[in-house]
Amino acid sequence: MLIETLAVGPLQVNCCIVGCPETRDALVVDPGDEGRRILDTLAKLGLTLKTVVNTHGHFDHIGGNSLLVEETGAELLIHEADLPLLRRAREAAAMYGLETVPSPEPSRFLQEDEILTVGTLHFRVIHVPGHSPGGICLYGHGHLFAGDVLFFDSVGRTDLPGGDHDLLIGGIRQKLLTLPEGTLVHTGHGPDTTIGREKKANPFL
Repeated sequence: MLIETLAVGPLQVNCCIVGCPETRDALVVDPGDEGRRILDTLAKLGLTLKTVVNTHGHFDHIGGNSLLVEETGAELLIHEADLPLLRRAREAAAMYGLETVPSPEPSRFLQEDEILTVGTLHFRVIHVPGHSPGGICLYGHGHLFAGDVLFFDSVGRTDLPGGDHDLLIGGIRQKLLTLPEGTLVHTGHGPDTTIGREKKANPFL
């Protein structure tokens, strides 16, 4: 599996480009901003973008959707519970004195335990609400793309509209900490971590 992570936008969201080495098909997780840079990186890697996934609908994770979908025809996927956040992203960004490019409507909605296929790669959708109602993670091949659910030494904030601390912690414990300890966690912001490390050291857990 090919993985390239770009920290994009003013809030430095980790945008993950995931490529199949056999078919050269690619998935982009959370293109928060700098869509042209993401497209240039895909071209440099010789990858063809097939799917864009938003782990949730907050404005800092969706700003590159429009350019990527427009220029590649890739499908855009998100959990249905976060559609209102996706649609209000520009207004949410303005509350922080920031801007974002409005997103096109999703191609379809992600479902719990759905298997997402990219070339020969397969990822399971894990719905973990609490940071946002429709927050999801993608798990496969020893990697977890966690969005803003789980971080190095932290968890997603729950003081935003639709947040629920107990729901988030419960979901992390039941659905993520049960994964193999060696699972590499690609977080929405900041450094990568592992499930084993967060089980032992994360003060929120």
